[in-house]
Amino acid sequence: MGMMKEFKEFAMKGNLVDIAVGFVMGAAFTRLVTSFTGGIVTPLISMITGDVKFDNLKWVLRASVPEIKDAAGAVTVPGAAEVAVLYGAFLEATIDFLIVAFVMFMVVKAVNKMKKPEPAAAPAGPTDDQKLLMEIRDLLKK
Repeated sequence: MGMMKEFKEFAMKGNLVDIAVGFVMGAAFTRLVTSFTGGIVTPLISMITGDVKFDNLKWVLRASVPEIKDAAGAVTVPGAAEVAVLYGAFLEATIDFLIVAFVMFMVVKAVNKMKKPEPAAAPAGPTDDQKLLMEIRDLLKK
C-alpha cells in the first residue's frame, strides 16, 4: 500500500498535472498551427512564388516506369514506382515548427515577466575565522 500512496502523491503534485495539461494543450495548439500553415501561410507563399505549392516540391531520384505488356496481356517489363524526396512537406513542417517555437518562446517570456522576482538572499554573517580576524584588526588599531 505504501507504493500506491507514494505514487498518488507523486501524480497529484502540481508540476506533473501542469505538465499533463501543457502536453494536451501543446498537441491541440500544434494541430491548430498545422491548419494555419496549410490553409493560410502555404497558399500565400504559393501566390507570392508563382503558384508553387509545397505539395508539388520534390526531388525525383528515379522517374516512374510504366509496365509493358505484350499482345496477349502478359507483363514483359515490370513497372517501377517513382522515387522522390518530398522536401515540400519538410518545408511545411519546418514552418509549423518555427511558428510553434516562436509562440512558446513568447508564452515563456510572458510567464517569466509575470513571476515575482525572488528576494535576494540575506548576506551570511561573518564566519568564525572572519570574526577572529576582525578582532585582531581592531586590537592592532589601538
